Amino acid sequence: MLANRTSPRTQIILAFTAVYIIWGSTYLAIRFAVATMPPFLMAGVRFLIAGAILYLLMRLRGGERPKLIHWRSALIVGGLLLLGGNGIVSWAEQQVPSGLAALLIAAVPLWMALFDWLRPGGVRPTGLTVVGLVIGFAGVILLATQAESSGAGPQLIGILALLVAAICWAIGSLYARSAPFPGTQLLGTGMEMLGGGALLIVIATATGEWGQVHLEAISLKSALALAFLIIFGSLVAFSAYVWLLHHVSAARASTYAYVNPVVAVFLGWAFANEAVSWVTIASAAIIIAAVALISVARARSERPQIDPVAESDATMPEKAIARR
Repeated sequence: MLANRTSPRTQIILAFTAVYIIWGSTYLAIRFAVATMPPFLMAGVRFLIAGAILYLLMRLRGGERPKLIHWRSALIVGGLLLLGGNGIVSWAEQQVPSGLAALLIAAVPLWMALFDWLRPGGVRPTGLTVVGLVIGFAGVILLATQAESSGAGPQLIGILALLVAAICWAIGSLYARSAPFPGTQLLGTGMEMLGGGALLIVIATATGEWGQVHLEAISLKSALALAFLIIFGSLVAFSAYVWLLHHVSAARASTYAYVNPVVAVFLGWAFANEAVSWVTIASAAIIIAAVALISVARARSERPQIDPVAESDATMPEKAIARR
């Protein structure tokens, strides 16, 4: 992925830059794309193209032929993460600013910790995790309340949709931990993109989005945003993330979760004139701090049982591909 001529330190810096900046910018790119494209159809095209490229590349590089059970997992995970997650985000960003969407989606680790606790045989949270959950959801409520009070009805519906998207990602991520997939991570990712992309096209067809497509009405900005999402958001940044998981600790690689919302809010303010209030900034700080607390608590509980290689494999988040 990265040129062999560069030093290991430079490669790590470039990979982190890709994960931090590119993934943080995808929320703004989605907003630009759905300005003149139907949301579910746009997302479906994005993931079908990216998934086909990734799947074919991995198969040509010797990846195993997936079994039927692998495709079933890809369809379920892709449906939860890419249809229920990314598809709903794409729809919601027709009403909700991209920075606000990024902050609400940043709370996915909070939902994951909650559902992992509530499921049958779930993991009982530590005191630090409970503190993180309480603080984090307080930040989500503050953010949603402030946004609702300053917005119209459609924005409130968009906020509720984003909460549903975050829940879908959390459930999908938990399911993906034990779902059977091929041994090659990027091959499985390509399959999830294909499965989720196909489901997005089905929903786009069912909701009549094909009839909303008018090629002459698609702006150059929307077309470039879609190309950016396919090439950089779905291929380059995720490949960089997987590379990082094999060269740095999983905890260090996962720091994208703290940086992406900040990048998204800044880009939305700078390039889309999205308002950023003190309440938004305070909510962002609360949510990010809560996610950091939960991450620390998880790292402390897993460190004695999991070796670094196994930890990297276990934390290659399918949730990561969905958010972007």
